[in-house]
Amino acid sequence: MNVILLSGGSGKRLWPLSNDVRSKQFLKLFQGADGNYESMIQRMYRQIHKLNPEATVTIATSVKQVSSIHSQLGGDVSLSVEPSRRDTFPAIVLAVAYLVDVMGIDPEEYVVVCPVDPYVEEDYFRTLSDLDGQARKGEAELVLLGMEPTYPSEKYGYILPETDEKISAVKSFREKPDVETARNYIRQGALWNGGVFAFQLKYVLGKAADLLHYKGYQDLLERYDSLPRISFDFAVVEKEPRIQVMRFSGLWKDLGTWNTLTEAMNDKVIGKGVMNDNCSNVHIVNEMDVPVLAMGLKDVVISASPDGILVSDKEQSSYIKPFVDEMDQQIMFAEKSWGRFQVIDVENGSMTIKVTLNAGNSMNYHNHKNRDEVWVAVSGEGHAVLDGVKKKIRPGDVLSMPAGCKHTVFADTELKLIEVQIGDEISVQDKEKHPLCLK
Repeated sequence: MNVILLSGGSGKRLWPLSNDVRSKQFLKLFQGADGNYESMIQRMYRQIHKLNPEATVTIATSVKQVSSIHSQLGGDVSLSVEPSRRDTFPAIVLAVAYLVDVMGIDPEEYVVVCPVDPYVEEDYFRTLSDLDGQARKGEAELVLLGMEPTYPSEKYGYILPETDEKISAVKSFREKPDVETARNYIRQGALWNGGVFAFQLKYVLGKAADLLHYKGYQDLLERYDSLPRISFDFAVVEKEPRIQVMRFSGLWKDLGTWNTLTEAMNDKVIGKGVMNDNCSNVHIVNEMDVPVLAMGLKDVVISASPDGILVSDKEQSSYIKPFVDEMDQQIMFAEKSWGRFQVIDVENGSMTIKVTLNAGNSMNYHNHKNRDEVWVAVSGEGHAVLDGVKKKIRPGDVLSMPAGCKHTVFADTELKLIEVQIGDEISVQDKEKHPLCLK
C-alpha cells in the first residue's frame, strides 16, 4: 500500500509548545508502549508500519519541517518537500509526481492520502487498507473516508452519503456549519470530512495536467511558487461525479486545540509540575527546568516552554490563535536533523543558545559574515573543524570563531554546547555553507 501523509500547518493553537517550525504533530505528548513520549507524527508512522510493514509511506511537508521530521523519524524517511506553501491540491500533486517520477511507482498504482495529526487507534489503519482495496475495485475515481460524528462540530466539513451503508455514493458536500446546522446534517446521516481519500495515481496527474499544466515532477517543482493556492477538496473532490465514501466509526480525534489534545493525553502532568487535590480536570505540560504548581484550579491547561507560558480555561484555549498571531517573537526552541537548540538569552548585540547534538551527527560546514561565535563544551565528546583544522572537544573546552571563520562540529557522543553569538546583525539568514575541507 502507498500512503501519503500530509504534514503542514504551524499549530499556533497549541502555543507556547508549537511555533512556525515546530507544528503540533512534533510535540512529544503521548506515552508509547516503551514508556517514552512520542509525537503524533511518530505515533502515526509507527502505527502504519506496525500493521503494514511493507507500506510505502511518503510525507508531504514544507521546507521548515524537514529537520524536525528527520530528527523524529530518521534520515531515510521519504519526503515530498514543498518549496513554499500552496495549499493541499498542489501539495498532493507534488507528492504524487514524486512517487511516480522520483520513486518510480507505476502511475497505475493507488495511494491513500491522509493527515498526519489525528489521534487514532489500530482500527483506523485497517480501514485505510480497506479504503485502498475499495479504490482498486474501480467503482469510483475517488473513495473518501467519512468519520461518523460524535457531536455537532463547527470545525469540519460534512459529507452527505446517498445511503447508510458502509460504502455509499456521495450525494453532496457541506462547508463548516454552525452548531444547529451541524445537528441537522447529522440527522440526515452526514459524516465528518477528515481529508482522507484513495485514488489511482494517474487520476490526480490527469487533474494536474488540466489545472496546473503538469509536465512532470521537476517542471512542477521549478514552477511551484507560481502555482495557485487551491485546496484538493475544491479542485477535485467536490467536482468529481464518480465518488464514494466509506464509513468509519472508530476513534478519530483532530487534536488541534489544547482542549482536544488534553483529552487524549495519558498523563495529567508532563515535565516538572505539581497540583493539589483540589484541582479538577487540570493538565500541566512544562518544558522548562523550573517547577509549576497548580492549586484549586478546574478545567485549566498550563503550558510552559522557552517561547512563553499559557494559563487558560480549556474551552477558551480554542480561541488562542489571534492573540498568538500578534506576537512577534524569536523562536526559542526547535528540533533539527542533527539535534535541537534552545535560546537561553537574547540581548542587543548578542544571543546565547544551548545546543544539543545527537551522537553521530554534525552541523553543516559554514561561516557567518556579521557575527562572531564562542562555543563552550558542557558535556559529551566530539570534534570541531575550524577553517580546515580539526580539534577534539571535551567538557570545558572553549572555541572562538570570528566572523568569516568556517566551522562545524561533530558529536561522538551526545554533545551539549553553549553557543554565544555576538554581532550587530544576528540573523538565521547570515549563513554560508561550504564543502568540508581538512588541512
